[in-house]
Amino acid sequence: MSVKIRLSRGGTKKRPYYYIVVAESSSPRDGRYIEQIGTHNPLLPKDSADRVKLDVERARHWLKVGAQPSDRVSRFLDAAGLMKREPRQSVEKAKPKKKRQEREAAAAGGEAKPAA
Repeated sequence: MSVKIRLSRGGTKKRPYYYIVVAESSSPRDGRYIEQIGTHNPLLPKDSADRVKLDVERARHWLKVGAQPSDRVSRFLDAAGLMKREPRQSVEKAKPKKKRQEREAAAAGGEAKPAA
């Protein structure tokens, strides 16, 4: 049984409200979960104390047991001081392809010569 700490969406249309839950990885996003350990309200300002509420002791317990947090939840846990989140690298697909890199290099080289 693989256990994840992730967000489960609640609220109405265009008014999201998320529960931070511990769930089996095969269960649906908004479906059955093992335990609710916090909430996240993205509509509140970022500096608001009520934006993220987290039961730190239960989160620490589930991390010890081996639960894997999602990327967004790992940001919350990093802010709470429970774990260190590694910065993610941008994907290779988002980088410019070879021909565009050549065109940009040629344009940068062509612009530099007349200015010199």
